[in-house]
Amino acid sequence: MKKLIPSYVRVLVIFFFVFGVMEYFIDSGEQPAFIKYPMVSLFLFVFLFLLIAIEITMQAIENITYQMLSEEDKQKSIVASTVSYKESAWFKNLMQKLTKTEPIENELDILLDHDYDGIKELDNNLPPWWVYLFYASIVFGAIYLIRFEIMGADNQEMELKKELAQAKIDVAEYMKTAPDLMDEKTVTLLREPADLAEGKTIFTTNCAACHRADAGGQIGPNLTDDHWILGGGIKNIFHTLVNGGRDGKGMISWKGTLKPKEMQKVASYIISLKGSNPVDPKAPDGEIWVDEAAEAPAAK
Repeated sequence: MKKLIPSYVRVLVIFFFVFGVMEYFIDSGEQPAFIKYPMVSLFLFVFLFLLIAIEITMQAIENITYQMLSEEDKQKSIVASTVSYKESAWFKNLMQKLTKTEPIENELDILLDHDYDGIKELDNNLPPWWVYLFYASIVFGAIYLIRFEIMGADNQEMELKKELAQAKIDVAEYMKTAPDLMDEKTVTLLREPADLAEGKTIFTTNCAACHRADAGGQIGPNLTDDHWILGGGIKNIFHTLVNGGRDGKGMISWKGTLKPKEMQKVASYIISLKGSNPVDPKAPDGEIWVDEAAEAPAAK
């Protein structure tokens, strides 16, 4: 398989495969991961150079192995290679520029006098790709030093703390306007006829069985007078709808049935029934409650 696929094709396929995997698994929002996270870009940069280095090394090993063959074996190799894919001349030139390898014929010119138990050493230059990577590392180190140690840019820990702080602010702002995430502290009284009409429909469907359709009270208390068991006003009624009534008796919690926006509408509708004087109402329960915030006349 290796001989059928040129080296530069293998490098590109492997590189973009790793790039695609990282983009798929790293959650970077709308921006690509290699832009939002500089360390990802650095990893891809180093990975690409390593791929090129491995291909160059393998190519060099193949060349050396070929040169060590006998003339007969070389001829056999040439014949066998005629059926395989040959790399283009420009790629071979590129490999030569990146490696600056000396032809085997020039071996004697670069052979050193060192001899270690019969092992000799060639005076080859460092491959240009390695030198370029070394220079790039120096440039990166200088930029890193200036950016973080001299100019005081945020490191990853500080960036995380700032993002968490901003996230808390964003969540708080969202909670102010998100209808299905409101609670008893953020809920407000609705007065629009359309909202109250929806609240009436919800009340008739879910609450009339205990409080009667006119809210005059049956199993549950009268919701149109000034007396409240757990407090009146939009915030107290919303709290009661979410958490239910008194322990062991009274109204159930509706948070598993109704959404916060729906509970806001039905609570606002209940408040609008204050003083409606239903026929034959149930006797008052609880204590008289006065809305100190004066959001609206207190009703039950």
